Amino acid sequence: MGAMDRTTKAKLAPFCLTLIVVLLDQLSKAWVVATIAENSVGSRYFGDLLAIIHVRNTAIAFSMGLGLPVAVKIIFFILLPLLLVAAVTILMVSDRVALKGVWRWILALFLGGGIGNLIDRIFRSFRVVDFISVKVYGFLGFERWPTFNIADASLVVSGILLAILLLFDKGDDLDV
Repeated sequence: MGAMDRTTKAKLAPFCLTLIVVLLDQLSKAWVVATIAENSVGSRYFGDLLAIIHVRNTAIAFSMGLGLPVAVKIIFFILLPLLLVAAVTILMVSDRVALKGVWRWILALFLGGGIGNLIDRIFRSFRVVDFISVKVYGFLGFERWPTFNIADASLVVSGILLAILLLFDKGDDLDV
């Protein structure tokens, strides 16, 4: 196998993670929609620690932007995220920026989460399916953490990992 083949595979391999996140996210949402009535609890685990419920979010994290006009939501919840997904994808396949190591995988995780929620916003009329509810016993003033989904978890984990990498990376994993 030539050097170009290895380089191409190295650039494309993380997109498998993106695909896995999108598939898990959309399959889990389809299952929730098919089996749990909207605004109801499907099941509880470990007492009341974890609940699988069916709610819809017409805004973004923590219901920010709930009352915005549809035109503003189209711009900020669909068009800008689409541009961000495109920009990250171009960055990951570009020959001008050599992303190495864990950077590609973290960005792939980010893309999976972003695409998963974009699919809902586009094909479910801005109504993102959320279903994971965790009791947090008053942490940060919440009895239960705001309900989320696999795409949300992917975005949060990738954001935390990016922050850690930016704080502690010595620059040897990124050649610009």
